[in-house]
Amino acid sequence: LDKGRGPVATILVQSGTLRRGDVVLAGSAYGRVRAMLDENGKAIAEAGPSIPVEIQGLTEVPAAGEEVMVMADERKAREIGLFRQGKFRDVKLAKQQAAKLENMFDQMGEGEVKNLPLIIKTDVQGSQEALVGSLQKLSTSEVRVQVVHAAVGGITESDVNLAVASKAVIIGFNARADGQARKVAEANGVDIRYYSIIYDAIDEIKTALSGMLAPEKRETITGQVEIRQVILVSKVGAIAGCLVTDGVVKRSSSVRLLRNNIVIWTGEIDSLKRFKDDAKEVRAGLECGLSLKNNNEIQVGDVLEVFEVTEVARTL
Repeated sequence: LDKGRGPVATILVQSGTLRRGDVVLAGSAYGRVRAMLDENGKAIAEAGPSIPVEIQGLTEVPAAGEEVMVMADERKAREIGLFRQGKFRDVKLAKQQAAKLENMFDQMGEGEVKNLPLIIKTDVQGSQEALVGSLQKLSTSEVRVQVVHAAVGGITESDVNLAVASKAVIIGFNARADGQARKVAEANGVDIRYYSIIYDAIDEIKTALSGMLAPEKRETITGQVEIRQVILVSKVGAIAGCLVTDGVVKRSSSVRLLRNNIVIWTGEIDSLKRFKDDAKEVRAGLECGLSLKNNNEIQVGDVLEVFEVTEVARTL
């Protein structure tokens, strides 16, 4: 990528004749040859077999080794280029679902995201290979970096359209978006991130991937309740008269029903009372009445182990 001339590719003509003004296709890059220089840097109008030339006019810098073909018209070249980039999708639907690094966790909570799609544009091939390799190493069995497209060159409207269709975040490493690309990105909510230090990009993507991990569930035992009396109430079920022997029991707590130190049921509290009044919690040393949700099989002498489950964010 030349800062003054834009995408530049050096090619070797293998057959036929390449002329200035021809429409060419190289991988997903396409365009009309605006200028052509020979190996001495001299402008030429055409080049025959076995002649190396430098051409300008492509939409982006093609990957090394791509085959260059002369096309009959620019429309056909554009269609094939877009197809190769995977853009033939329902762009209108995707407009409302543009990805942001910050909302990846929300989507993960809905069971929609395990991949982090990225489009990577860099200043030189070496940067592209280093960045793509480093980011892909962040992948785990639960979350994965998915490189939708990576190329050398500035960020174009085509890149933004691809990001919309694939819900990808665009990474620009020493590469910037042109005016039209910025306009389309803003209209569609596409997230474009600029970096000049590889480790900064890695750290941000690592943070985003960590946010996509399902949180770890941790259980804490908060109390113990001894059942001292059981009353069967018509249309209500079993009501237990209890003593909180340790910690605290809350109306929102989960419980395990223990009989002879064996867990026979796990579930939730349906009601909790102190005397005749509803209670949010009852602490150790106090008596209470309670009922269990969908369980009337309680006996005098049973013990309720009270616990709470909290979610803890995980990191890579």
